[in-house]
Amino acid sequence: MKQRISKRMLIRIILLAIFDAMAITLCTVFAIYVRYDFVFFDIPDYFWRSTLIFIPINLCLTLLSFTLWNLYRSVWRYASATELVNIICAVSCATVGQVICKYIFGLRIPRSYPFIYLVALLFLTAGVRFSYRAFRLLNAKRRMMALGKEPTRCMVIGAGNAGNEIIKEIMTTQYLTMKVCCIIDDGEGCWGKKLRGVPIIGGRGSIIEAAANYEIDEIIIAIPSAKPSEIKAIVEICKETGCRMRILPGMYQLINGEINTSVLRDVQIEDLLGRESVTTNLDEIMGYVSGRNILVTGGGGSIGSELCRQIADHNPGRLIIVDIYENNAYDIQQELLRKYPDLKLTVLIASVRNTLRMDKIFEEYRPDIVYHAAAHKHVPLMEESPNEAVKNNVFGTLKVVQAADKWKVKKFVLISTDKAVNPTNVMGATKRICEMIVQSYNDRSETEFVAVRFGNVLGSNGSVIPLFKKQIEEGGPVTVTHPDIIRYFMTIPEAVALVLQAGAYAKGGEIFVLDMGEPVKILDLAENLIKLSGLRVGEDIEIVFTGLRPGEKLFEEMLMDEEGLKETENKRIHIGHPIDFDEKTFLDQIDELRTYVEGEPDTEEIKKRIAEIVPTYKYRTE
Repeated sequence: MKQRISKRMLIRIILLAIFDAMAITLCTVFAIYVRYDFVFFDIPDYFWRSTLIFIPINLCLTLLSFTLWNLYRSVWRYASATELVNIICAVSCATVGQVICKYIFGLRIPRSYPFIYLVALLFLTAGVRFSYRAFRLLNAKRRMMALGKEPTRCMVIGAGNAGNEIIKEIMTTQYLTMKVCCIIDDGEGCWGKKLRGVPIIGGRGSIIEAAANYEIDEIIIAIPSAKPSEIKAIVEICKETGCRMRILPGMYQLINGEINTSVLRDVQIEDLLGRESVTTNLDEIMGYVSGRNILVTGGGGSIGSELCRQIADHNPGRLIIVDIYENNAYDIQQELLRKYPDLKLTVLIASVRNTLRMDKIFEEYRPDIVYHAAAHKHVPLMEESPNEAVKNNVFGTLKVVQAADKWKVKKFVLISTDKAVNPTNVMGATKRICEMIVQSYNDRSETEFVAVRFGNVLGSNGSVIPLFKKQIEEGGPVTVTHPDIIRYFMTIPEAVALVLQAGAYAKGGEIFVLDMGEPVKILDLAENLIKLSGLRVGEDIEIVFTGLRPGEKLFEEMLMDEEGLKETENKRIHIGHPIDFDEKTFLDQIDELRTYVEGEPDTEEIKKRIAEIVPTYKYRTE
């Protein structure tokens, strides 16, 4: 196969060199002919003789110059400004070399001859090479028309380097499936001009009108340097057009020269959050994770699996994944083994409720750091089965905490939630008890116990986004509990970054809280997802309000009034001051609670007992 490709390339180079030789000879004669006003009989004999004698030398000299400037190694179907510069340099060098050699050999030429020769040869050399690209584009377009397919009509937002590269990629692709019809840019100085022949018609205020006028099918946002708030504003406008939207993810593609259609991604709901991503000090994270034995409970879940990915990338001594659900555990195991073949990985199927099993795992693997992500988290389900919420969240956490204390784990990081603040549901109340367990053991243990509290995670199992997407795919309706319900949101990578950063900052006893910006209305999320899917709210997809579910709030809080806030080195991460409570009484209440959940479950009695432990739990009877 390689030999056949090599022969084809050799044949192509030979044919191109033959054409160049013919062009060089033609331009040599043509330059003399033009100099004497297209009259052969007026050309002096000594000019003819010097010209014809020098042709073999000129051929060798010019073809050598073309070779040195890579005119036979470029891929001409993608010819661009770089190739044009190479052609100009190659022809210029060859012309100067010709003049110098003729002077050395004493051969006379008209003074205007080099300039006429240079222009003529430049025209022919560039013409044949760029016409090859044009021919392929026209041929591709004819193929598309023969198949009865019209190219996708595109609008590009951004007339900078990224936009230019994207347009170039679309125009030079072998199979023409897209056509850039117009460009949008907020820089007024470029309005009315053209980029690669495409008109720049105005700023973002022209998007909706232009989409209609140019019959746009797809909008490409190519502004990698834009702030999230700016991207949000643009996406808010674009989603009103009903066009498919794609976006260039970030600056690193521009820096690494990866600007092409393959790196474009669909616009996602995260792009509408309109805030900066949480950043972390990777060196700081790697410093306390690298070389250590790390245990992650619930390692197959949304947060747990992302924790495992990030930890695996930071060279742990051993990564131990514990999960009760074998399918999730198997998926993350296979993913990590593919990506990190040298990783020391142990995946265990186990329940955090099992005291002996937890103790045995800690004894055998001696983890240095524990991330406790195992928990029941679905609010409505836990309202119906509070005994299971207590067993898994409270006593599962207690047993892992006790094992960490017994086997002298260095750091223990609890994954908590904003629903633990002034909870109105069993799930949030049990997570608040988990925070209190962590706080009480931190005061009596060598282990540094901390909690990390954050809001809803976009795309996690059971969150509203996957539910909305499924409902949209099924044709609706999309169900929202209340038109005014709001939530704080973060992406899974942000949540994991916070957890890892908390481990680095942990001194023991803290509750880490993320500044997640402004809360988001769930109704807005639903409407935006429908529009991002290219559908119309109320016409294609209905939105139905179902009423608040048991234990559900209209809004969530990140901090209780007594906790206060203290900044960390990362300005987006804060520390809540732990609320003092009688730890002995608390632990006694935990023991009493055990009897209520292990016997015949009484839902109302369990909720009453939880309310006694968590004074801020707004318990409501049925």
